Amino acid sequence: MIRIVESSDLSVKQTLLELGINKSTFYNWYARYREEGVEGLRPRSTERKTFWNKIPDKERSQVVEQALEHPELSPRELACHITDRHGWFISESSVYRILKKRGLITSPAWIVMSAADEFKDNTSFVHQQWQTDFTYFKVIGWGWYYLSTVMDDYSRYIISWELCTNMESEDAKRSVLKAMEEAGIGERQDRPRVLSDNGSCYISEAFQQFIKEEGLGHVRGAPFHPQTQGKIERYHRSMKNVVKLENYYFPDVLRSSIGEFVNYYNHERYHESLDNLTPADVYFGRAQKIKSRRHQTKINTLNARRKTNQRKSA
Repeated sequence: MIRIVESSDLSVKQTLLELGINKSTFYNWYARYREEGVEGLRPRSTERKTFWNKIPDKERSQVVEQALEHPELSPRELACHITDRHGWFISESSVYRILKKRGLITSPAWIVMSAADEFKDNTSFVHQQWQTDFTYFKVIGWGWYYLSTVMDDYSRYIISWELCTNMESEDAKRSVLKAMEEAGIGERQDRPRVLSDNGSCYISEAFQQFIKEEGLGHVRGAPFHPQTQGKIERYHRSMKNVVKLENYYFPDVLRSSIGEFVNYYNHERYHESLDNLTPADVYFGRAQKIKSRRHQTKINTLNARRKTNQRKSA
């Protein structure tokens, strides 16, 4: 083939096209021929190489077991779960490949809001800014109920929530007061600013007076631009995607389901934008300790794999 290409009156590209040979394949042959002569074109050994960081079959099986035990976890969350709960490291990409091979990777059940849509002035510490908003649920036979949520902007931790029968200024004030009580803000000199939309309950004179009396700041999102409150909007959407899978006939049952999700979200769900920590880890100041422990677990696991694979190849 090299001789034909060399002696052809056509260009190399056209000759290879006529022969049905890929350009990269030909130039790979040609480089080997120029460096080693005809010997360089002989078939090369296909002997399998041993990789020092090959994942043991036992760990692969454990990944599958954990995926079946926790089907709600994504590969990213499952990798963190294994590192934190079982004491050995595996990357998100490795989890994905293992599950993909077993046919355990499915398409997402819904589309969520883009993580890029957020408030432009990012916070740098807990209780610097809170986001608050209402969303609604239908209780069959009872009518509409309104969920008021207060989220810490920096950690995304849900400080307080309340299922209300109305969506008025008194409900908004009560939600913020409950958050202040939960966070112990009454004992702090520095008060958070509250980020809300331009709903009537937030722009009312009563709510503005409440903000002033409590020494809080108040920032309102730009009209017709809900992405300003992207974090709490995404939280409400994610929560409703789960909670609304059931029909509700009693408010207390709905309240219980919301409480279960809040607990899961705050304490169990690994958040990608928080370096795969839970909101509670960041809110309560455990982030650096957990990151250090994960890093050490990764080093220990890779060292153990190296030793195991080197013994097998010896």
